[in-house]
Amino acid sequence: QVRLVESGGGSVQAGNSLRLSCTAETRAFPTYTMAWFRQMPGKEREFLTAIRWSGVADSVAGRFTMSRDAKSQTFLQISNLLPEDTGTYYCAAQKGVAGKGNSYYRDARNYAYWGQGTQVTVSS
Repeated sequence: QVRLVESGGGSVQAGNSLRLSCTAETRAFPTYTMAWFRQMPGKEREFLTAIRWSGVADSVAGRFTMSRDAKSQTFLQISNLLPEDTGTYYCAAQKGVAGKGNSYYRDARNYAYWGQGTQVTVSS
């Protein structure tokens, strides 16, 4: 079992940047593929980026940059925020992912662990 805790959300003005954090409470952190998704009101959860221990596995084009440290955290840097970035941002984790194509990382059903989400509100 892995507990994920997101932080760093809030209300920001368009054009600014924001860095979200996700702390994974597990001693086996390096063995997990981590990902960020977001969900806008009334819409399905949307993939943003995924990272394995060896580096970024998949990422949508644009303003999202994901990184991870050696201990327990992953980060999502969002640059040039737009009002349409408003939504809830979720961290996800799946153990032992290797040799998968992009379609695997982008499917929320492939992640066993999820955080509670952190809200981002962007005003124009």
